[in-house]
Parts: sequence; structure tokens; C-alpha cells
Amino acid sequence: MSSSSEQNRTLGDQLHQGFSVGQRIQLYLHNHPTAAPFLVLIIAVAVFSTLVGDRFFHPFNLSLVLQQVTIIGVIGIAQTLIILTAGIDLSVGAIMVLTSVVMGRSAIDYGFSAPVALLAGLSVGAICGLINGLLVSRIKLPPFIATLGTWNIFFALNLWYSNSQTIRSQVIDQQAPLLQWLGNTIEFFGARIAYSSIFMLLLFVIIWYALNWTAWGRHVYATGDDPDAARLAGIRTRKILLSVYVLAGVICGLAAWVLIGRIGSVSPQAGFTANLDSITAVVIGGTSLFGGRGSIFGTLIGALIVGVFRNGLALLGVDVLWQEFTVGILIIVAVSIDQWIRRVAS
Repeated sequence: MSSSSEQNRTLGDQLHQGFSVGQRIQLYLHNHPTAAPFLVLIIAVAVFSTLVGDRFFHPFNLSLVLQQVTIIGVIGIAQTLIILTAGIDLSVGAIMVLTSVVMGRSAIDYGFSAPVALLAGLSVGAICGLINGLLVSRIKLPPFIATLGTWNIFFALNLWYSNSQTIRSQVIDQQAPLLQWLGNTIEFFGARIAYSSIFMLLLFVIIWYALNWTAWGRHVYATGDDPDAARLAGIRTRKILLSVYVLAGVICGLAAWVLIGRIGSVSPQAGFTANLDSITAVVIGGTSLFGGRGSIFGTLIGALIVGVFRNGLALLGVDVLWQEFTVGILIIVAVSIDQWIRRVAS
């Protein structure tokens, strides 16, 4: 099996073999999956700063954009890992909300300390990820079908376990303030930077390191690119898939902690759009839905693109309906570009 780095070198060599400008761009984007979304982000910032004026570049507004994409960003990390293996996880939002309820009830109803409550939630997230991983890697169910089923299961368990009741922020603040800790902010030159935003960025760095500088990360890419070739090369693809889904479940648990800090309370109805939002960030960020190609930082860029568009349109007074319309167009364009780029490898 040829590694992705060898493929990139081969494609890079082809740039000097008389290809047209369009083919050179296609090859460049294939080798640098974050280039296109980064360019889109720069253009979006330039356009909205021109249309909105100084309000857009105000430090408080920029920090607000970062806060607004924090939950999408963390969930997007979990989704990126799954999509890199040529899968998709429709249950990430349900896992996040279920683990947030476990954290809240463990601390408030059962009297556990906040650190123990956090560990309980992360453990539940890992178990949910393990269930998804077993369905995909052992029973061989298509990821879409497996996680569609578990999405319904986890969502139903969430409503049953929570009794559809919200744990109010005042109660959490009195009994388990650590659950809200990531919602705290620091002042920095007019900006209000939330701890959750710093936490998200650190998590991106950690997962980036794991994907690019460890054998496990290389095996994740290889499994998503060509699982048969990966198996022939000695990679235990089923074990890799299982580890990816379990890690994704744990990251969903961390997103639950971010969610509690963001809204202050524990609500079984929160994060309803997290599943689609995470896929949106990953796709717009340049990660291929067919697996094996993409960058974890592309997901961060994708989340920021969505945040910039929604913020800029809101400052222009555009209705929420048309904000979502614009995001839908971004998704279609991103997938179309991915299809175009993939032709270079065929």
C-alpha cells in the first residue's frame, strides 16, 4: 500500500509535467485540503468587514464568533475522526446531550463531586462510542445506518433519564460550579474570551498531533483511504475503527462540558442541531466524505466560516432563515469542490 505522503509526492511531481492551470489548482488543493476553506474564510472576513464596517472587527464581536463556534468545533473534532475513516456519525449530538444530563444529574441529584460527575459523563460518552464502534467494526453495519439507529436510542434514553426536565443554572452554580467553569471568560483588549474557546483550541492541537505524529494517526488515514490495502499492510483496521469511535464518544463528553458552560444549565433539548452542524464544519473544512483526506484544522476553519457567515449576516439584519439558506449553499459548494478534487486521484 502506498502511503498518503507518497501519493502527495507523486502528485507534487506531476505539477511539473505540463498540466493546465486548472489541473495544477486541482492537484494543489488535493495536497492541501485546508487551502480552499482558508481562502473562503479570508474572503468572507474581507466581505463582511467591508459591508458591516468597524462593528465586525470589534474585539468583542470577534470573540463572540469564537464563542459561538466552540460547541460546533469540539463536536466537529469527533465527527472529523469518524469521517476520516470514511464513516459518518449521526449520533454525536445525542451523545453530547445525554452525557451532559449524566453529568448534571450525577452532581445535583446523586450528590457526587463535580470531578466524579465529569468522569461519569465521559465514561457514558465512551460507552456510546464503543456501541457505535462495535456496530460498525464488528457487525459491519454501514456507519450511516448504525449511527442513525443509535441517534434515536441515545435521544430516547436522554429524554427518559432526564424526565425531560432542565437543571437550572442557579442550582448548578450553587452545587457544582465546576460544570459551568468553561463558561467563564477573561477580558483581553476589549474581547471576552471564554475558557471553552481556549479549551477547544487546545483540543484541536492535541488531536492534530495525534493524527500527524503518531502511528495511530497514520493508521486512521490509511483505514479511511483504502481499508483493504491497510489490512494487507498489517494495520488492524477493526481495532482502529473501534478506537476512533470510542475517542469520538469521549470528545462528545467533553463537548457536553462545553455545552453546560455555554448555556449555564443542563437541558435535554439543547444541542438539537449539533449533528448536522458538526458535519457542516467538517465538509466545509475540506475533509473528504469518502475518507482518507482532510485536516483537523480544516474543521476549525469550517466552523469559523459558518460562524463568520452567521455573524456577518446577523449584523446586516438578515433573517435567520436566509442565514441557514446561505450555510446550505456553502455545504453544496464544499461537496462539489471535494468531488472535483477527488478526480485527480482517479
